[in-house]
Amino acid sequence: MVKQAACASFVVGLAMVLAACAVQTPSTSAAPNYQAAAPTIAAPANLRAICYNDADLGTYRVRNVQQQLAVGVLACKGADGQRRLTPQYQAFVEKFGPDLSTNAAEMKTMVARKRLNIDVMVTEIANRTAGRPTEDAAFCSRHERAFAWALTPEVTSLTQVPSPYDFGPEMKVFPCPKT
Repeated sequence: MVKQAACASFVVGLAMVLAACAVQTPSTSAAPNYQAAAPTIAAPANLRAICYNDADLGTYRVRNVQQQLAVGVLACKGADGQRRLTPQYQAFVEKFGPDLSTNAAEMKTMVARKRLNIDVMVTEIANRTAGRPTEDAAFCSRHERAFAWALTPEVTSLTQVPSPYDFGPEMKVFPCPKT
């Protein structure tokens, strides 16, 4: 009987310790932790002729984030078949509407200067993203965490939001070397 009371006391004490640990709230100032590792792709020999300066790279990355998150909304569904990230995407668009508008104008300028087709570039980002769920079991989790990060108060600009996947090297988007 004494052993049972001691065991019960121990279990109750352990439960109280665990409950005290669970009550602690995590810090919201953590860095984003959702971007997949990018494949290592060697820069081409003609890098200086095709590289992206910091401004163009920022423009590309903002569009990359927006496009990948849009595809994630379409791909990530609940057990009932409903898109489960739609409310987060709506909040994302509302929060970053001015950034997205500015980016649209910057994209037009950049692709004209680089002699690229914006529709081809955006479609390639979408297609590469749409292929990831078969390769990456964490696809929807990455997108959920991306939205969670983007929608934190600490994030005030879309330039602070990394895309779930870095397609830059795959799409021949390399930063210009620093000289």
